[in-house]
Amino acid sequence: MADPTPVLADLRAESDELDLLVAELTSDQWALPTPSPGWTVAHQIAHLAWTDRSSVLAVTDQAAFAREVEKALAEPGDFVDNGANEGAGKPPAQLLADWRDGRAALQEALAAVPEGARLPWYGPPMTAASMATARLMETWAHARDVADALGVTPEPTARLRHIVRLGVRTRDFSFGVHGLSVPFEEFRVELLGPGGELWTYGPEDAADRVTGPALDFCLLVTQRAHRADLALRADGPDADRWLDVAQAFAGPPGAGRPPKSGDSGKGPVR
Repeated sequence: MADPTPVLADLRAESDELDLLVAELTSDQWALPTPSPGWTVAHQIAHLAWTDRSSVLAVTDQAAFAREVEKALAEPGDFVDNGANEGAGKPPAQLLADWRDGRAALQEALAAVPEGARLPWYGPPMTAASMATARLMETWAHARDVADALGVTPEPTARLRHIVRLGVRTRDFSFGVHGLSVPFEEFRVELLGPGGELWTYGPEDAADRVTGPALDFCLLVTQRAHRADLALRADGPDADRWLDVAQAFAGPPGAGRPPKSGDSGKGPVR
């Protein structure tokens, strides 16, 4: 089983980077709109805090987490928004403190998970390393929304490799959640990391291939950018279809984000 220590360290670094971005914001900046419709900067941080709390429950009190899953099933269209709205209504200093406390508690909880244990989630059960990777992916994605609202461009780091790996591993899930047949053959994925290194996955002789920058792949699988705005290439019909439906997060199909060049008829996702 994968040792969660390295990804936990990178999750901490990803969270700390976002913390630096929001720690000194004014009240007006906390209220800035982000690309997620109806969500301000405060909503983005509140959502991360809410998800961290849910993750701690999944690790430490599975009966209580099962009740949270029941609530989610009872309000499938409002559950996530309700959690974000509740947190966003707090004073910024309290929201920031809650987020810091929650992510520290999650670090401690995940580090103590016994080797081989499977943790419940809103999607399939996960190992501690997989949950940490999912939290890193979501932290990075929501940090992009905050950065967009503030008009800044974060520098990509080698931590993207965790998101790339998750995006590759969720290929079959992406097809299935969209009601599509899962390709039988593996794909070859070749992505250029932020330091110029090549990250590769799948057999070299695969008929279907995806190539391009790792950053663009991460933006695609977190649905933070439309495929038309990214420098990704698909060779083969199944790989081409994958780039239309890819998502690394659990839950129903994301609507995606419209292309900058025009309206695709798809709305932003959170």
